[in-house]
Amino acid sequence: MTTKTFTIAIDGPAAAGKGTLSRRIAEQYGFHHLDTGLTYRATAKALLDAGLPLDDEAVAEKMAREVELGGLDRDILSQHEIGEAASKIAVMPAVRRALVEAQRRFSEKAPGTVLDGRDIGTVVCPDAPVKLYVTATPQVRARRRYDEIVGKGATADFDAIFEDVKRRDERDMGRADSPLKPAVDAHLLDTSEMSIEAAFQAAQSIIDAVLSRNA
Repeated sequence: MTTKTFTIAIDGPAAAGKGTLSRRIAEQYGFHHLDTGLTYRATAKALLDAGLPLDDEAVAEKMAREVELGGLDRDILSQHEIGEAASKIAVMPAVRRALVEAQRRFSEKAPGTVLDGRDIGTVVCPDAPVKLYVTATPQVRARRRYDEIVGKGATADFDAIFEDVKRRDERDMGRADSPLKPAVDAHLLDTSEMSIEAAFQAAQSIIDAVLSRNA
């Protein structure tokens, strides 16, 4: 007998607010949460810590299969050099396959899970009963990232951040393997002019409607 679980798939570009929204949704419903981007960063960090090359797909795949999804530290994994390394291994098909398998296993946890990333609704959990695509204009996303960095007391260059956001969009949407795009049945949430509270309320109404149908 299998335990019934409920999966919420949340996709979207960098700094659209999907991470904050995902954590809030998971807390609201008592579900497990996974930021799938951190799984690539954790793999990259393991390679860096071991002094291993970032261009050996077999080695990177081995590290990917050893990542413990329960112990991902957002603060440590958010470091810039880890992000740069993660972007190099994230294009490797073997690494993506290994991490997608792990993410799918995570999605089966009861009573439910919230996974956010770039290809959750399209690749990782295509059968998820709720799929959200959270987006915002590049200018708004760059401003949020700038404000976040400055808010922590660091210095930031808005123009450089804006260019980085556009570069990441191009890379994520243009890649051959699992490009960033909304699933055909995803609900679109444009947060350009939305507070996180308004986005949460919109998401909650969508989730509650599906949960009541499935009850």
